[in-house]
Amino acid sequence: MSKDYIEVRGAEEHNLKDLDVRIPREEFTVVTGLSGSGKSSLAFDTVYAEGQRRYIESLSAYARNFLGQMDKPQVESVEGLSPAISIDQKNAANNPRSTVGTVTELHDYLRLLYARIGTQYDPVTGEEVGEQSAQDMVNQILDLPEDTRAKIAAPVVRDQKGAFEDLFEELVSDGYSRVEVDGEPVDLTLDDPDLDENYDHTIDVIVDRVTVSPDARSRITDSVETALEEAGGVLKLIVPDPPEDVPFASNARSTGSLAADADGDDRLVVEFSEELGNPNSDVQFSAIETRSFSFNSPYGACPECEGIGSTKEVDEDLVIEDPSKPLKHVFEPWSYDRTYYSRQLDNVADHFGVDLDAPFEELDEEIQRQFLYGTDDLVHFEWTTKNGTREKTERFEGVIPNLERRHVETDSERARDHIEEYMAVTTCPECEGTRLKEQSRHVLVAGTSITEVNELSIAEAREHFEGMEAELTERETTIAEEILKEIRARLGFMEEVGLEYLTLDREASTLSGGESQRIRLATQVGSGLVGVLYVLDEPSIGLHQRDNDRLLDTLEGLRDLGNTLLVVEHDEETMRRADEIIDMGPGPGKRGGEVVAQGDFDEVVAAAESVTADYLAGRKSIPVPDERREPEGELVVRGARQHNLKDLDVPIPLGTLTTVTGVSGSGKSTLVNDILYKGLAREMNDNTSVDPGAHDAIEGLDEVETVRLIDQSPIGRTPRSNPATYTDVFDHVRELFAETKLSKRRGYEKGRFSFNVKGGRCEECGGQGTVKIEMNFLSDVYVPCEECGGARYNDETLDVEYKGKTIADVLDMSVAEAHEFFESHRGLERRLKLLKDVGLGYMELGQPSTTLSGGEAQRVKLAEELGKRATGDTLYLLDEPTTGLHKEDERKLIDVLHRLVDAGNTVVVIEHELDLVKNADHVIDLGPEGGDGGGELVASGTPEEIAHEDASHTGRYLRDMLPKVDLDGPRDDRRKPAVADDD
Repeated sequence: MSKDYIEVRGAEEHNLKDLDVRIPREEFTVVTGLSGSGKSSLAFDTVYAEGQRRYIESLSAYARNFLGQMDKPQVESVEGLSPAISIDQKNAANNPRSTVGTVTELHDYLRLLYARIGTQYDPVTGEEVGEQSAQDMVNQILDLPEDTRAKIAAPVVRDQKGAFEDLFEELVSDGYSRVEVDGEPVDLTLDDPDLDENYDHTIDVIVDRVTVSPDARSRITDSVETALEEAGGVLKLIVPDPPEDVPFASNARSTGSLAADADGDDRLVVEFSEELGNPNSDVQFSAIETRSFSFNSPYGACPECEGIGSTKEVDEDLVIEDPSKPLKHVFEPWSYDRTYYSRQLDNVADHFGVDLDAPFEELDEEIQRQFLYGTDDLVHFEWTTKNGTREKTERFEGVIPNLERRHVETDSERARDHIEEYMAVTTCPECEGTRLKEQSRHVLVAGTSITEVNELSIAEAREHFEGMEAELTERETTIAEEILKEIRARLGFMEEVGLEYLTLDREASTLSGGESQRIRLATQVGSGLVGVLYVLDEPSIGLHQRDNDRLLDTLEGLRDLGNTLLVVEHDEETMRRADEIIDMGPGPGKRGGEVVAQGDFDEVVAAAESVTADYLAGRKSIPVPDERREPEGELVVRGARQHNLKDLDVPIPLGTLTTVTGVSGSGKSTLVNDILYKGLAREMNDNTSVDPGAHDAIEGLDEVETVRLIDQSPIGRTPRSNPATYTDVFDHVRELFAETKLSKRRGYEKGRFSFNVKGGRCEECGGQGTVKIEMNFLSDVYVPCEECGGARYNDETLDVEYKGKTIADVLDMSVAEAHEFFESHRGLERRLKLLKDVGLGYMELGQPSTTLSGGEAQRVKLAEELGKRATGDTLYLLDEPTTGLHKEDERKLIDVLHRLVDAGNTVVVIEHELDLVKNADHVIDLGPEGGDGGGELVASGTPEEIAHEDASHTGRYLRDMLPKVDLDGPRDDRRKPAVADDD
């Protein structure tokens, strides 16, 4: 075998059919093919898994005990492997504490930068603060013009109540005679100060009166040290007649202020402190460390929200959902039928003289406020018990403070959950969502805080740090040089992969799979590793065509370093720029698992048996419809201004297929998901728990019956959920098995055929079909259950057959196989056909939902929606449904979307895939750029009209996809099918 290849022999993972394949090393190889044809089984489950397993095996048993290990794939041999790194579409993190800054390690470098050269400022006064030694203070005093007269004082009392007779006696016994009390000089040998103990006082002991000169250094040093000892590390320098040139005004280690002396003349008072802090305010500071800027550490996190940036608070709108209700029933969390609450409301209503049956909205606003937040005056409470009448007088707590207090104090999980139904997540009022405590927010580098940097986009941050040395001192530049180099490099890598619009404080859990993958890709580019095998899963997902070129440049750069790239991808441009293409097929599922074509782009295009080649060569295509539907009305979003949207008015035509396009970060998801969907859900379903993005209004609600969001979130979070259970296919299957003669004879009902409940399932494996064997320092091994052989059911249940198949056999069928098997059953046949129609014919009915990709989960939901009774006038919102689809499957999806619209519905799709965009009746193009450069309505109209818009990036790429048509010409009433073959 040549060392220039990774050679796979006898791969049988999932649907791979004893596959032999050679993958060139140090080249860019794309693995493509129909959905379910075995691409991921080859790239991830075989090649990557074996590379990772071998690496971990090379470690000590002790290390393997902590790392875990991937299962050995079903393959005879894999030779020529390099250390393997997988960059897939899994979300970067689900932890609310994770941000773009933390997952890219940018925040770690920012923390180091601010801890090493940051300057602390007082958040109250804005004055600069810092640590200093006695010698630092002496040097600053000697900076005063020569012959300046000054007093060195020890501030022993600062703004405290008391008469302080004992203190004055102690000072006299220690040899001090002169003090300043509240700014006025007092001679303790002549006067006995009589202070009012009910007022705050300030007492400064005059340690020495000096005249500034080089010869006085020794005396000034002794006096400064004495004053610091007397006042616990703080001293005051009082200059009765300050010179015009005051050196303390620009000094970084002290604070100065002019004050009037007893005669009304100005004098300079400068306070020094050995501790980090500002003697002119009561703010307490701790030493600046890297952990001071971590919101995951108690040393840096905001104490109010504990570093989350948001808090849960009782929401007035949730407490009062319907203000037209009578007072006694208006407070949703409170039941008037419960004695405590009825007594409270009865007595408070009597106090204000209002009727409990009066609508809450008719009460005076001031009375409404006191019911909600507590009374200003005392209320007389009187109630009857078994032992007679009881009474007390106190302020009414208020409904909202009562809920907030009980949420904190209760030990009942049920009570806490009940109250949380009426709480909304709001930005933390203490840190304003910045996550850090006050001291950390007021450390500046080049005049900017770390929280301000975190609010910048990647592009803005790179520009911010580009010329920072010009704003730093020579010492700061020396310290920060390497840190700034790392920060700039990481920001540059993020820009290279098309993520310049993301802000550093963006929660990692809100990133799409494609964005998460590109973040990890940027990290790998920055590592500079050589000789590594990188396995990527459709990195182009979520990228506009304009940004795809930059991504491909990045991938080629990784290859040119001497790495091997194995990329699962459907994108044509990616295939054109790859060195090698491996096309899997010929069909999906059990009809796949073979290599149908391999070679460079031209060699694959010439392949006769490849569906991929048919589309690349133009033998098959997804053509442009001849006719665009005319709108049947419109929804209009008014004043959309969430995130980067710039106060947009966006009309959305009804009865059409509309795509929302634009470069990454242009505002598509914000408009469709955050504003349109949440706004409609709140208004149409009267769901006040939904908090839509900022906008003025949505007009045209009466023309839409219902709204449904079909996103890429999982259809289930446990392996017991699968496509068959989600789409109700399994219910029908279980009914069929329960109707068989043997089931009736034995008395088996529908529940007998569920693997989730006791009765018919195998109890040895709990209906899972596999048993986990823990292997300590080796990876856990999942083996078929010995009792049921992986069938999930006990023998008695497996005795029951329908057309010669057991219930376990049905779960192992692909959707396409099941569709053929149940073709005579109308209900099942229709549901299975819908799954085939959305491109999921290859999927097994019993495949655990946790193993489905986001795109697969979305298409399962789409099929389930199609199976519902057609009512029309439904608004369907989809987010990139073409994710993970081959052109052949994309064709099927487009046809399904057209069917939804033809049934009288409206479909709005966020999409980059041009084949879907060109099939739309209407396009809403946002941009022109991402982040702050986006958020505008660039163009709106038919795809042909968008193609003629010079300002639209989408339009430029659409021009090559559309025939040259006269926009003003007549329309053909007939619409072509969504696909046409040359033959």
